Amino acid sequence: MTNEGGRRANRRGRPGYDKESLLRVAVTVFNERGYDGTSMDDLAKRLGISKSAIYHHVSGKDELLQLAVDRALDGLFAAADEAVALPGRAIDRLEHLVRASVAVLVAEQPFVTLLLRVRGNTAVEKRALARRREFDRLVSGLVAEAEADGDIRPDVDPAIAARLLFGLVNSLIEWYRPRGGAGAAEIADALCKVAFDGLRRRPAGDATDS
Repeated sequence: MTNEGGRRANRRGRPGYDKESLLRVAVTVFNERGYDGTSMDDLAKRLGISKSAIYHHVSGKDELLQLAVDRALDGLFAAADEAVALPGRAIDRLEHLVRASVAVLVAEQPFVTLLLRVRGNTAVEKRALARRREFDRLVSGLVAEAEADGDIRPDVDPAIAARLLFGLVNSLIEWYRPRGGAGAAEIADALCKVAFDGLRRRPAGDATDS
């Protein structure tokens, strides 16, 4: 009787979750175990609540995944919309997009990490991959426009350049840690120096221009 009463007290004493805090824990577990390898039982155990308590907030794993990847994608597309709307040359808009994307990744690292790990095994993942391809096309378009402006060296294919550029951005999920390290602005400065010094077309007669 005492043990049962103690267990009830423990359950009552566990902190509750709202949708946002539940989502953050779920994303952590998805990144640790993989989305396919995570069950609702796994989430309930990590949260310390019943599955029915999770279903009070969301319909299931698919909705949690949808919320998570949309968080990352909406941030990236907001950055893209802002960059495209800026006046000036395409290469400057491209650099703005890279810097803003770094800021999104730093602010929403667990969500972007999960986005970059989806493989198209579910309808939610397929939609996320379609949006990623749309974003890639937008970046490629900016690279092509900058090349047409004469600001990017013509011997680099725009689609390849876009993939390499955002390969650098996306690599942050593997090594960036928010505590005790560089901030988003410092990382963006370093990344843009490395990337754009290589992409920019150099003046005629510069011996380093290929």
